[in-house]
Amino acid sequence: MTPSVSLLLMLLLGFSQAHPLMEEGSAAEIPVNEDHTVDITTRILTSNNVTDEILLEGDLLAPRTRNAMMCWSQNCLWRKASNGLVMIPFTMSSEFTSWERQKIDYAMNTFHSKTCIRFVPRQNEYDYISIENKVGCFSALGREGGRQVLSLNRQGCLYHGIIQHEINHALGFQHEQTRSDRDYYVRINWENINPQMAYNFYRQNTNNLNTPYDYSSIMHYGRTAFSIQYGRDSITPIPDPNVQIGQRQGMSYWDIMRINMLYGC
Repeated sequence: MTPSVSLLLMLLLGFSQAHPLMEEGSAAEIPVNEDHTVDITTRILTSNNVTDEILLEGDLLAPRTRNAMMCWSQNCLWRKASNGLVMIPFTMSSEFTSWERQKIDYAMNTFHSKTCIRFVPRQNEYDYISIENKVGCFSALGREGGRQVLSLNRQGCLYHGIIQHEINHALGFQHEQTRSDRDYYVRINWENINPQMAYNFYRQNTNNLNTPYDYSSIMHYGRTAFSIQYGRDSITPIPDPNVQIGQRQGMSYWDIMRINMLYGC
């Protein structure tokens, strides 16, 4: 099969499955009782309203080892082992209860079942993710080197989709609506956005991995993110304004495909 035919088949499969994937066994392993009427951005931004951290696009820590908000090269990717698996060491704060740790573990395990990413308890590795109960939900973009904080506040961030969202940032993925070709798929309503918050909607020089724009991505803002007034949309999908964006039930087909493509799974 030629590469062009393979890509076409992959695109067709993606369009047919462009919706959040339900993890197998989720009902049996982790009972979910979450209000899915509130989009992921509203949850995250509400939790981050009182944080002292310098955050870009709502939940991305300002880079401390790079000059720009991008993650393209091997320098910011987690390293692959000789067995083909990407082993990411992590620690988890003792402030989390056993139930909360179980929710975080379950979200991490969804990456294990669908990608070559493996989260492993840290031994003495230099580069690792430190999952902490700080004020808000946020992460660095990709591997920064050394200890890097991934915050999941106990009071507002321990939702399955939010945990996956922040982990995807740590893997190197930006928000969907800031990708370089977004203006073909969404309209940014600048008049409904506080001018001081407008930088959160600037397009980025992203590596889109030759994949289609994904309205159902766990990385997509909700339609009222940073809106100056309740009920006014800051983002409108085009050409169909009724397309759902900002879901937080779980990673979409293309979220998973991009992880596998970026890391060569």
